[in-house]
Amino acid sequence: MRKIILATIVTALLLCVASCALADTAKVVEVKTGVTKINSADWAEKFPDVYASYMATEENKDVIDHVAEYPMIATVYEGMAFNTYYGSARGHFYCVEDVQATGRPHKLANCWTCKTADYTHMVNEMGDEAYSIPFEDALQNINESMGCYNCHANTPGEGNTVTHLYLANAMGDDMGKVPAQTAVCAQCHVEYYFAPDGKATTLPYTGLSVMNPDDMYAFYESIGFTDYTNPRTGVKQLKTQHPEFETYMGAGSVHASMFTCADCHMEKVTKEDGTTYLSHALISPLQSDSIKATCAACHADLDAFVHGIQEKMEERTIAIGNKLAQLTDKLADAVASGKYTDEQLDAVRALNRKGQWYWDFVFVENSEGAHNSRLDNGCLDKADALIEEALKLLEI
Repeated sequence: MRKIILATIVTALLLCVASCALADTAKVVEVKTGVTKINSADWAEKFPDVYASYMATEENKDVIDHVAEYPMIATVYEGMAFNTYYGSARGHFYCVEDVQATGRPHKLANCWTCKTADYTHMVNEMGDEAYSIPFEDALQNINESMGCYNCHANTPGEGNTVTHLYLANAMGDDMGKVPAQTAVCAQCHVEYYFAPDGKATTLPYTGLSVMNPDDMYAFYESIGFTDYTNPRTGVKQLKTQHPEFETYMGAGSVHASMFTCADCHMEKVTKEDGTTYLSHALISPLQSDSIKATCAACHADLDAFVHGIQEKMEERTIAIGNKLAQLTDKLADAVASGKYTDEQLDAVRALNRKGQWYWDFVFVENSEGAHNSRLDNGCLDKADALIEEALKLLEI
C-alpha cells in the first residue's frame, strides 16, 4: 500500500504553537543571477546531522509494482506507458536513478522537474527554454538528486525558499497564505501538466480558491488538454499525477490550517547535548514515537485510526477502479460493434474522461485518504456516479 501518512490534532496549547508556525512563509528564489548552485554535500560539515538524516532516505529503497498490485490500471491507463511501468515511489536519494529507469519514455528535460536540484537550478538560470531541451542533454549537468537547493536555494539555515517558480506562479498573491514548510513540499507533490506551448511544467490553477478537483478539471476542459488517448475507446484522457498539496489544502481538510508537512513528516530530534535539529529523513508520522505522542491527545491509537481510514479508502478506490476498467472494455466493444452513433459514443467518452479524473485524483494521491478523507470520498462519489451513468448509456 502507498504510505505517506497524515499526523493529527493535538492539544489546544500545541494548536496555538502550530498556528504561530504557520505564519512563516517561504521566500521565492531570485532567477538568472549567474550564481553557481551549492551541492548538498558541501553543506555536510556545517549541518552534519541534517545532512546525515537526508542521506537516510537511501533506506527507503523498496519498489512495488503497481501494475501487478492493481491489475485494473493495465486497462485504465491503456494508451500510455503507466499501464505497463508504474512502480511505487521511494526515497529522494533515488530520484535521478528512478526517473531513468521507469520504462516510460522521456524525450524532454521537463521530466527532470522534480528529480534533481541541478535541473531546478538550470531552469532558474535558463528560464522556460530549459524545459524543452532533450532529456539526455540535461543529464550531462546533473550531479545530485533532490537536495538542499530545492527547499533553501543556496542558503540553508536561513529559512525556506520556493525554487520551483511554477508553484509561485500558480499561487500568485496566495503564495503568502501557504506555510513555508508546506510550500517547499508542494513544489513537487502536486498535480501538473506540461504546457503544449514550450512544454513548461505548469500547475492547472491560479490561486487557492480554484485549487480543487472540480475547477482543475474545468481548466483542462477549457484549454482542451489531453495527456493521452485510449486506443480502443478514443477517450481523450487525463493522467493525474500526485496531488498531495491540493488534497491536504483542500476543502474538508481537518489539519491544513494547523500543521505543515514538516510537522508530520520531519521529526524534531534532540541530541544528547540538548541541541535539536529537524530530521530530513522524510518519514511517515507512524514511524515516529515523538510525532505520535503529539497526536495522542486526540488519537490514543493513531496507527489504528489512520489504518482504518486507509483500508476503507483503498477498498473503495479498488472497487471503483475495477468498475472503470469494466467501462473501458464495454466502451471499446461498443466502438468496435458499429451499433452506436458518434454522438452516443462521445457522450460515454465524456463521462469516462471525467470519471477517470476524479478516480485517479484519489488513486495516485499517496496518503490513501489520510490527508483529507472528505475530499477523497467526494471525488470517489463523483467518479462512481459518472461511471454508472456511462455504463447505463451503453445498455442498448
